[in-house]
Amino acid sequence: MTVIVLANCPAGLRGFLTRWLLEISPGVFIGAPSTRVRTVLWEEVRQYAGKGRALLVHQADNEQGFTFATHDHAWHPKEHEGLTLIHRPASKPVSDSTRTPQRGWSKASKRRRFGGR
Repeated sequence: MTVIVLANCPAGLRGFLTRWLLEISPGVFIGAPSTRVRTVLWEEVRQYAGKGRALLVHQADNEQGFTFATHDHAWHPKEHEGLTLIHRPASKPVSDSTRTPQRGWSKASKRRRFGGR
Protein backbone atom coordinates (compact mmCIF):
# COMPACT_ATOMS: atom_id res chain seq x y z
CA MET A 1 0.00 0.00 0.00
CA THR A 2 1.28 3.47 -0.90
CA VAL A 3 -0.03 6.86 0.22
CA ILE A 4 1.13 10.20 -1.20
CA VAL A 5 -0.07 13.46 0.32
CA LEU A 6 0.42 16.73 -1.58
CA ALA A 7 -0.01 20.29 -0.34
CA ASN A 8 0.27 23.43 -2.50
CA CYS A 9 1.36 21.44 -5.55
CA PRO A 10 0.44 22.12 -9.18
CA ALA A 11 -2.83 20.60 -10.44
CA GLY A 12 -0.93 18.86 -13.23
CA LEU A 13 0.96 16.80 -10.68
CA ARG A 14 -2.31 15.66 -9.14
CA GLY A 15 -3.53 14.63 -12.58
CA PHE A 16 -0.29 12.76 -13.20
CA LEU A 17 -0.67 10.76 -9.98
CA THR A 18 -4.26 9.77 -10.78
CA ARG A 19 -2.91 7.54 -13.56
CA TRP A 20 -1.58 5.07 -10.96
CA LEU A 21 -3.22 6.03 -7.67
CA LEU A 22 -6.73 6.83 -6.47
CA GLU A 23 -7.32 10.35 -5.12
CA ILE A 24 -9.50 9.76 -2.05
CA SER A 25 -9.43 13.38 -0.87
CA PRO A 26 -7.94 16.53 -2.39
CA GLY A 27 -4.18 15.93 -2.44
CA VAL A 28 -4.34 12.45 -0.85
CA PHE A 29 -3.51 9.53 -3.17
CA ILE A 30 -3.59 5.84 -2.30
CA GLY A 31 -2.78 2.67 -4.23
CA ALA A 32 -0.62 -0.43 -4.47
CA PRO A 33 1.93 0.17 -7.24
CA SER A 34 5.08 -1.91 -7.56
CA THR A 35 8.28 -0.71 -5.93
CA ARG A 36 9.66 0.38 -9.28
CA VAL A 37 6.55 2.43 -10.14
CA ARG A 38 6.45 3.92 -6.62
CA THR A 39 10.08 5.05 -6.96
CA VAL A 40 9.40 6.69 -10.33
CA LEU A 41 6.25 8.37 -8.99
CA TRP A 42 8.12 9.78 -6.00
CA GLU A 43 10.90 11.16 -8.23
CA GLU A 44 8.25 12.84 -10.42
CA VAL A 45 6.57 14.29 -7.34
CA ARG A 46 9.87 15.67 -6.06
CA GLN A 47 10.69 17.15 -9.46
CA TYR A 48 7.34 18.79 -10.17
CA ALA A 49 6.14 19.76 -6.68
CA GLY A 50 7.41 23.31 -7.12
CA LYS A 51 6.93 25.23 -3.89
CA GLY A 52 4.57 22.57 -2.55
CA ARG A 53 5.12 19.86 0.05
CA ALA A 54 4.81 16.12 -0.35
CA LEU A 55 4.75 13.09 1.92
CA LEU A 56 5.16 9.44 0.85
CA VAL A 57 4.16 6.51 3.07
CA HIS A 58 4.56 2.89 1.97
CA GLN A 59 4.81 -0.61 3.37
CA ALA A 60 8.20 -1.81 4.57
CA ASP A 61 9.61 -4.89 6.26
CA ASN A 62 10.39 -3.27 9.60
CA GLU A 63 8.97 -3.09 13.12
CA GLN A 64 6.42 -0.43 12.20
CA GLY A 65 5.34 -2.07 8.96
CA PHE A 66 5.76 1.14 6.98
CA THR A 67 8.25 3.87 6.15
CA PHE A 68 7.88 7.39 4.85
CA ALA A 69 9.72 10.18 3.06
CA THR A 70 9.11 13.92 2.91
CA HIS A 71 9.79 16.65 0.38
CA ASP A 72 10.06 20.33 1.42
CA HIS A 73 8.23 19.58 4.62
CA ALA A 74 8.96 21.18 7.99
CA TRP A 75 8.60 17.81 9.71
CA HIS A 76 11.37 15.30 8.99
CA PRO A 77 11.67 11.56 9.65
CA LYS A 78 14.26 10.65 12.27
CA GLU A 79 15.52 7.20 13.25
CA HIS A 80 15.21 6.45 16.98
CA GLU A 81 16.06 3.00 18.38
CA GLY A 82 14.91 1.24 15.23
CA LEU A 83 11.73 3.25 14.83
CA THR A 84 11.16 6.09 12.39
CA LEU A 85 9.56 9.04 14.10
CA ILE A 86 8.53 12.49 12.88
CA HIS A 87 10.67 15.34 14.16
CA ARG A 88 8.74 18.57 14.43
CA PRO A 89 10.78 21.75 14.77
CA ALA A 90 10.22 23.47 18.08
CA SER A 91 8.10 26.57 17.89
CA LYS A 92 9.65 29.67 19.33
CA PRO A 93 8.04 30.45 22.68
CA VAL A 94 6.60 33.92 23.09
CA SER A 95 8.27 35.59 26.03
CA ASP A 96 6.11 37.37 28.58
CA SER A 97 8.13 40.57 28.20
CA THR A 98 7.14 41.00 24.52
CA ARG A 99 3.47 40.33 25.13
CA THR A 100 1.42 43.39 26.05
CA PRO A 101 -1.59 42.78 28.25
CA GLN A 102 -4.90 43.99 26.89
CA ARG A 103 -6.66 46.60 28.93
CA GLY A 104 -10.33 46.69 29.81
CA TRP A 105 -13.04 44.14 29.55
CA SER A 106 -13.75 41.77 26.68
CA LYS A 107 -17.01 42.19 24.79
CA ALA A 108 -18.33 38.93 26.22
CA SER A 109 -17.59 39.93 29.81
CA LYS A 110 -19.23 43.34 29.27
CA ARG A 111 -22.39 41.59 28.03
CA ARG A 112 -22.43 39.27 31.03
CA ARG A 113 -21.71 42.07 33.50
CA PHE A 114 -24.13 44.64 32.17
CA GLY A 115 -26.81 42.26 30.86
CA GLY A 116 -26.65 43.50 27.27
CA ARG A 117 -26.57 41.54 24.05
